[in-house]
Amino acid sequence: LINFQGHFFFLFKTKNQRESAFLIPYILFLIIAGMPLFYMELALGQYNREGAATVWKICPVFKGVGYAVILIALYVGFYYNVIIAWSLYYLFSSFTFELPWTNCHNSWNSPNCTDPKLFNASVLGNGTKYSKYKLTPAAEFYERGVLHLHESRGIHDLGLPRWQLSLCLLVVVIILFFSLWKGVKTSGKVVWITATLPYVVLFVLLIHGITLPGAYNGINAYLHIDFRRLKEATVWIDAATQIFYSLGAGFGVLIAFASYNKFDNNCYRDALLTSTINCVTSFISGFAIFSILGYMAHEHKVKIEDVATEGAGLVFILYPEAISTLSGSTFWAVVFFIMLLTLGIDSSMGGMEAVITGLADDFHLLKQHRKLFTFGVSFGTFLLALFCITNGGIYVLTLLDTFAAGTSILFAVLMEAIGVSWFYGVDRFSEDIQQMMGFKPGLYWRLCWKFVSPAFLLFVVIVSIINFKPLTYDDYTFPLWANRIGWGIALSSMVLVPAYIIYKFMNVRGTFKERLAYCITPENEHQLVAQGNVRQFKVCTPFTCFFS
Repeated sequence: LINFQGHFFFLFKTKNQRESAFLIPYILFLIIAGMPLFYMELALGQYNREGAATVWKICPVFKGVGYAVILIALYVGFYYNVIIAWSLYYLFSSFTFELPWTNCHNSWNSPNCTDPKLFNASVLGNGTKYSKYKLTPAAEFYERGVLHLHESRGIHDLGLPRWQLSLCLLVVVIILFFSLWKGVKTSGKVVWITATLPYVVLFVLLIHGITLPGAYNGINAYLHIDFRRLKEATVWIDAATQIFYSLGAGFGVLIAFASYNKFDNNCYRDALLTSTINCVTSFISGFAIFSILGYMAHEHKVKIEDVATEGAGLVFILYPEAISTLSGSTFWAVVFFIMLLTLGIDSSMGGMEAVITGLADDFHLLKQHRKLFTFGVSFGTFLLALFCITNGGIYVLTLLDTFAAGTSILFAVLMEAIGVSWFYGVDRFSEDIQQMMGFKPGLYWRLCWKFVSPAFLLFVVIVSIINFKPLTYDDYTFPLWANRIGWGIALSSMVLVPAYIIYKFMNVRGTFKERLAYCITPENEHQLVAQGNVRQFKVCTPFTCFFS
């Protein structure tokens, strides 16, 4: 699994925490939370052969967690495909002898557009960073030529969808539909291309990047560590969030795909190997990007932190601008955006498969008409994504990107860890794994599942709420009502967990004790509850649980 959003999110955070110890908490959280939860989801899906919702037959009261992650994956699909559509638009625009973001002589350019060949540090003035200078041809192509952001006054003034981006979005959705309509029979074949081609392209870009002048300075900035920054909570929060974006834990993707594995597949090996390769890929891609940052800083004679930008600007402004200065720029642009396109399709396929498998396994009518259901999901995401390709669409995209899968996904993974480890039980879960692979998980994994990972997730959820700041995009501050809508989106998935707990408890018969027993006992053992054999739970310390 390669995660398109995860890798560039990693690059943004390492850039944003430049001269920090970002990699230290990143590696720590990978070991104590990322890998254990990745392993848990693979084993959960493979043993139960179910999607994100119906997998909770092991503890019916937690089925709301499944619905929550499905809704989160659906939200992400609304705007994720738009980013892929941008990549496709850039790819089409690259098939020219002169890339359209290299000069100021285009219809979308403003009168103040600055030719990068004439640029020097004195042009900035007032301490403005180069990354914030929006009058370069690359910046104007992105914001004025692609987004048409200058025609919007804010999130209250969206305008109509841009027809060029609408066509690109339609192409992306059609590709996704035909990749998913027959399930893993088609998506498994497509992934061979979308998951391997980016590695080839990344290697080529890396080798070329490190040969550029100034590349060493960029790589040195990437690897520089300031241990004093470990005192800052944002460093730890950024690292924790990145782990889940990189590995895809909590989005229902791992459970969905693992449900198609052979029952005796070694998911322990898969968890270690895949999570390691994924995070190493993110780390290596940093060299490819920061070598370019060093090159750009060298070309414009500014500091590296002045050219480093964040979010989409890194991918759609800075890197295209750097490519335009290289010999054979058209070739490099085509190669780069093919990589983005394949990475994006690969990740989007995973998210949509989580939605489709999760709901189809729960509602047999949808499973019987999978092709029609897949079309409905694809077409639905297309319609709602149209809001993100209007003149002010970047504001909608920023809102969704911040709230749809931020605190809500961390909360969902927390509840998943509690449901499996504390209600279904680590011992029972370990026995399931032994049935599949012939051996039980070691003490380390069981400790992480029951204590370390839930504690870590609870800490991250609390701190992410406490540290929340009103949403902004560059110099634009979102109005209060937009922030409230954002929290409404976040809560719409989170509330499904307690709502389903109440629904389940109220819809089973019996005494209070029997209702509780039915809610927390695996469905295949409900006959024991009917006989009065209610499961008993005991409170224990790590010592008594694992060493008694």
